[in-house]
Amino acid sequence: MSQPGLIEGRVVAAHGRQYFVQLADGSLLPCFTRGKKSDVACGDRVDIKQTAPDQGVIEAIQPRSSLLYRSNEVKQKLIAANVDQLVIVVATEPGFSDELVTRALIAAESEEIEVLIVLNKCDLADKLPIARERLKMFAALDYRVLELSALEHAEDLRPALHGKTSVLVGQSGMGKSTLVNALFPEARAATREISSALDSGKHTTTHATLYNLDAASQLIDSPGLQEFGLGHLNTQEIEHAFREFRPYLGQCRFRDCRHNREPDCALSAAVNAGKIEEKRFATYHRIMGTLRPA
Repeated sequence: MSQPGLIEGRVVAAHGRQYFVQLADGSLLPCFTRGKKSDVACGDRVDIKQTAPDQGVIEAIQPRSSLLYRSNEVKQKLIAANVDQLVIVVATEPGFSDELVTRALIAAESEEIEVLIVLNKCDLADKLPIARERLKMFAALDYRVLELSALEHAEDLRPALHGKTSVLVGQSGMGKSTLVNALFPEARAATREISSALDSGKHTTTHATLYNLDAASQLIDSPGLQEFGLGHLNTQEIEHAFREFRPYLGQCRFRDCRHNREPDCALSAAVNAGKIEEKRFATYHRIMGTLRPA
């Protein structure tokens, strides 16, 4: 419940310290935050004070159900708040990074966000078998995989988005924007309107934008990623985010086992027994090698 004199709204776009907030009547209001540092994310529900007919100030962020973000040793980058589902978009061409997919999965698992992997550009029949093979290890862990072509069958994705707030993530070139424009033809106009109001010029792809697909469904498009830092998570959180590790956690001889060359390591034994994919285990060690010592 907002304080007297404040208005509730939802952040639908962000650029620097400028935000576009959608009010209950559907209108959009450009808003700023107080102070230089801002922790507001696209998808946040906020309380604002309207300071002019075409401007407001964000006074408070309402409690979040989830927050998806990436971080490294220098800074963190908020992606989206209050999302129910992470849609990871990969494609048959250009090639995608298994590790980036895994990192996005870890971020989602840590926030208990549902995951859907979309394999786009499936009309490129000669490239399809290799992409399918690479996604098998994720499908084996019960991650849903949907195959489609954004140019021809984008509507195949719509049922999976219904009734949820979903956020699209993926490397540049995977076809996220094509998907958004196919599902929400007004997206280009909405982006231009936001860009004009926030004076962000051509840099419209540098921030996340929320689109209302229908009364019950929202889709957040995020900038293309080339990396997905997990510096905000600790060792235990990352271990637990690997679904296949969970039955073996706590069963190693040493409590502080690094699952490398220690004797009687339960995870290493599971890898040797074929119960954990070697490739996933190698990715785990690469990710752990990038974290700062606790």
